[in-house]
This record gives sequence, C-alpha cells and structure tokens, in this order.
Amino acid sequence: MKKVLILSSTPRRGGNSDVLCDRFADGARSVGAEVEKILLREKKIGVCVGCGACSFEKKPCPQKDDVNEIVEKAIAADVIVLATPVYFYSMSAQLKTLIDRFCARYEEVVGKEFYFIATAADDSKEAMERTFEGMRGFLDCLPDSKERGALYGVGVWRVGEAEKSPLVDEAFALGKTVAD
Repeated sequence: MKKVLILSSTPRRGGNSDVLCDRFADGARSVGAEVEKILLREKKIGVCVGCGACSFEKKPCPQKDDVNEIVEKAIAADVIVLATPVYFYSMSAQLKTLIDRFCARYEEVVGKEFYFIATAADDSKEAMERTFEGMRGFLDCLPDSKERGALYGVGVWRVGEAEKSPLVDEAFALGKTVAD
C-alpha cells in the first residue's frame, strides 16, 4: 500500500485546486493507497530567513513552526502531491514558502513519486508550464524523485468552478495511477 501525502496550498476554503486534491485522493484510495492531505493554510510556516543553520552548520532549522512535521511526513510518504492555485503564472506563496523550508532536509526526501495539480483562470495549458517548472526545479534537487503526472486545471477561477468541470474526473483518474 502506497502512502500518499497531498500538500494543498490554496488559501481559500473550497478552492478549485483543493477540490481536485480531494478527487485525486478518492482515486488513490480506490486503488488501496493510504492518503493524508495537509492544508497549508492551516499550518504555521515561516519564511526561510537564510540564517545558514541548516546548510552551513548542519543543524535543524531553528524556527518553531509546523514545517518539521510536514517534512517528516514527506520523508515517510511514497507519493507526494503538490497542489496550487496559479497566481501570476506561478505557484502560491504558501507552497513556495514550504518548498524553501525543505532546505534543511531535502536530501532525505529520496525516491519519491510526485504529482502536480494546478488551477488557473487562464485557459492556456502552455501558460501553466511556468508554474510546473517551479515545481520541477524542486524535484531536480531531490534524490531519485520523479514526476508521475500533472493536472492542468485550466479555466477555473471562482470557487466551485472545478466541481462542475471534467477536471474532477481527470483528478480521480490521475489519483488511480498511484498504483501503477
């Protein structure tokens, strides 16, 4: 049984990317995966202050927030889903802040399978590539990690639009592929 960790970074309740996370989770559970979803908006995540404690002194990050708990769960997971709304053709600040805080322990996030979910008002999949490239840059730093799939949630802006679109079925189908 694979352990799936979904990191949902939308700041709004019922956001479109979060709806797609839930459908991905349903798909993954339907093939026997164990799924946990973390809503970053409910966690205390400080920005990296560049103190160097983790990188130069090889000490744990001195910040007292929820990041270590999230990183521990990422290390224990087999599959990690990075989900974000797209703002100005990039990932949310919440997700980028979390990624930056992996600095202290990124070399421990080994051999993971990653999925990306992003939603945007824009109808262009090509425009969303900038967002996914930022996520791929993170994966490039993680030993033996690989991208397994990406969901381009185009054309959804207002809360609830994803629920009324074929994207929910795509998210479910993508979630089922964790068993492959």
